[in-house]
Amino acid sequence: MTRNGNINKIWSAGFWLVGFMFIGLAHVDAQVRGLYPLGISATNSGVTPEPGFSFSTYLAIYTRSKLKGPNGEVTATGKQSVVMDLNTLAWVSKKEFLGGAKFSAMASIPVANNSLTNDLTGPVSGGSGLADSFYQPFILGWNKKRFAVRTTYGFLAPTGSYKLGANNNVGSGYWTHIVSSGQTFFLTKNKATTVSTFQMYEWHTEQKGTKIHPGQTINLDYSVMQAIPIRENIRLQIGLVGYNTRQTTDKTGPTITLEQSKAHYAANAIGFATNLNLPEKVNVGFKYFQEFGNRNTFQGYSVQAVAGIRF
Repeated sequence: MTRNGNINKIWSAGFWLVGFMFIGLAHVDAQVRGLYPLGISATNSGVTPEPGFSFSTYLAIYTRSKLKGPNGEVTATGKQSVVMDLNTLAWVSKKEFLGGAKFSAMASIPVANNSLTNDLTGPVSGGSGLADSFYQPFILGWNKKRFAVRTTYGFLAPTGSYKLGANNNVGSGYWTHIVSSGQTFFLTKNKATTVSTFQMYEWHTEQKGTKIHPGQTINLDYSVMQAIPIRENIRLQIGLVGYNTRQTTDKTGPTITLEQSKAHYAANAIGFATNLNLPEKVNVGFKYFQEFGNRNTFQGYSVQAVAGIRF
């Protein structure tokens, strides 16, 4: 197996799994995050895998115990929990064009469970079931000797359950369009040491029934990873990972106050990750993130695990 093949296999346990979910709040006037599950594209973000089909399942658990205010102060305590199982089918073409680019596409169907509890008042909201589905019909990727780049257009369809006024919604009730790009830089000739960055911008549309337009969001995932050969056809990748997210525009609507409109959220996290590629085109991975310095949103930690196979 070539070194590039190893990188491609490790990558397929990470970046294919870009997906979205709603975090369980009944109305967007309580918007505290974008829809992208932060951190899942932190490793090998720019690398396009080998041609063919792949399937992956990604378990992401987000647990947060503090609600932070505009200056980072704690304004409430409790528990906000999101558990998501994201199932993704992806395809990469064999043909190359535009200087070696390969075309690919993917579809993701998530199953989610979310809950919000206040320490003083008890349960606030919660729901489970199929969440909003995510599609990336246009992906272009270039794998070069010392770097790899991918560009993507995708959209989130409001297929998850959503009912105006309900406290058990799993869907968001609105469409979201995204553009994203991932870059991976190989710091060594054997591609063992990598630095990856991933950027995504979310354009949210008006929520059904409320006439509320959520604020737009920019996200950044990143990593510094080192690959270690364990034995023939088995390669371990370990390193540091992190993410940031920022609300870039005001949310607006007939029920949104000026204070709510101007309360832009921000979140940051740092952690570690491991990816392991195994024989028979199988990949597994794990990530842990600890959040810090958040504003106008919840703060906590995230545990993520992935398994994928190419065929």
